[in-house]
Amino acid sequence: MAQDFKPGISLAGAVDLESLKHQTKAEPGQAGGAPAAGGYVIDVTERNFQATVESSTTFPIVLLLWVETDDRCFPMARALGDAINGMNGQLQLARVDVAKDPAIAQAFGVQGAPALFALIAGRPMPIIEGLPTDDELQQITTHVLPQLVQVAAQAGVTGTAPYVEPAAADDAKPAETQVPPAHAEAHRLAQEGDYAGAAAAYEQVLEADPSDELARRERAKALLLARSANADVRTVRKAAADNPDDLDAQLAVADVDMIGGQIDDAFGRLLDFAAAHRDQMDPARERMLEYFLIPDAGDERVVRARRRLATLMY
Repeated sequence: MAQDFKPGISLAGAVDLESLKHQTKAEPGQAGGAPAAGGYVIDVTERNFQATVESSTTFPIVLLLWVETDDRCFPMARALGDAINGMNGQLQLARVDVAKDPAIAQAFGVQGAPALFALIAGRPMPIIEGLPTDDELQQITTHVLPQLVQVAAQAGVTGTAPYVEPAAADDAKPAETQVPPAHAEAHRLAQEGDYAGAAAAYEQVLEADPSDELARRERAKALLLARSANADVRTVRKAAADNPDDLDAQLAVADVDMIGGQIDDAFGRLLDFAAAHRDQMDPARERMLEYFLIPDAGDERVVRARRRLATLMY
């Protein structure tokens, strides 16, 4: 019988980042390489780590600090990915390659990899540091992960993680997106968490070039995060449930849904509200038009919502 699992224990198998010896050159998803991201498994870098922390206010996240070229981490990453993908969005697995982004490991006080944390409502909870035994790994996947869902629910974090299509092998390492020079200041502000400043900077970009669709989309994202990135999800959801006829309460919870990737929920909430409160159609419509800029233009969820909004208006 496996021993009782104790979150936060430190194992002797921790990997020394200064002397990694178990390297593989295979890319993630290739034979002999690390398990690829996809489904409810994402890869995170310093660039999007803050957004990941913010997402944990909507759905719980399991954070794996690992080295994607160290084959000793692969069984753990594979077992976690399989278990979390089998939970259909109750959790998201966010993986950080600490050899590439050591600052994140330092922020968590981790000296080596792998290390496992839960992120719930922006707060980290240590699970394990070092390579788990087979029994410990089984207890994590069969007992600890479901317990995290329960803990998150008690904290009011009950959203569903967004599903990400697995990348094809040739797309496993996409090229880094280049930031247009005109966007540099706005992008910098967003990376620093100054979303209001970023939105204002993108507005200046649009004044100079009204046809810049990327700036329009990034401005919409910045406005969303400026309003609600630090919202208390439990409070926001309770206010919306207690005040179904209050426009601001419904807009606030729709923001939380958008940040968490629950796009259909955000659209449906505002469309239902607009249908029942036609005297408040305009502000609900304006918020939806802002939301429509965030996903890809051809996203079927946007197409459906646009169609229903047009029906409500005419």
